[in-house]
Amino acid sequence: MVAALFKGLALGFLLAISVGPVIFAIIKQSINHGHKAGYVFVAGVSSSDITLLLICNFFTSLFHTALKHQTLIAVTGSLFLIGVGIYTFFFKKVVVDEENNLKEKVFRKRDWVAIFLSGYFMNMLNPGVFIFWFAWSAAILADSVTHADPFQYRAVVFGTCLIFVLATDLLKVSLAGKLRPKLTVKNLHFINRLSGLILIGFGIALCWGILSFGDKLK
Repeated sequence: MVAALFKGLALGFLLAISVGPVIFAIIKQSINHGHKAGYVFVAGVSSSDITLLLICNFFTSLFHTALKHQTLIAVTGSLFLIGVGIYTFFFKKVVVDEENNLKEKVFRKRDWVAIFLSGYFMNMLNPGVFIFWFAWSAAILADSVTHADPFQYRAVVFGTCLIFVLATDLLKVSLAGKLRPKLTVKNLHFINRLSGLILIGFGIALCWGILSFGDKLK
């Protein structure tokens, strides 16, 4: 199972270093709302990875059906990113107290649920993540038949991958959380606007790419 372990680490590394909107969203959540919000957001991202992995491995026909609607999924995902980006750029406020210092927001249960779901759907609606799990699930599934216990082999590969990605996401939250006490209101406003522009840019690029080249990739 050493080979399975190394393959899982390699897949996790590929997914962890891929530059996408989720990375910036994790950092933004952690800086704006603290490490707890970052961890909840990461939990949503990790849950969506697990969902996609299960669909790829156990509901292949359903996943193939979903791929037939990849343009709709991509456009929906891009519009979601653009919408979040516009809100972050124009409407996201930095809460301060009477002395103009950063103020900790008191989160209610529904706020935590909203943060979790934002992480879940931002990752779920990212076609890059969607295709990543499909392609590698197919490859590992084909590779597993050459091993004595195919199920155990796949479990080790994907389990290692998920744990590695989760660990790197938690590290991002931790590092971002350490920067938060040193940030000023002005810096946080700048970070919000930069994050908004990044999300809008990813959304537009994603929509343009799928509409321009989607038919050629079929």
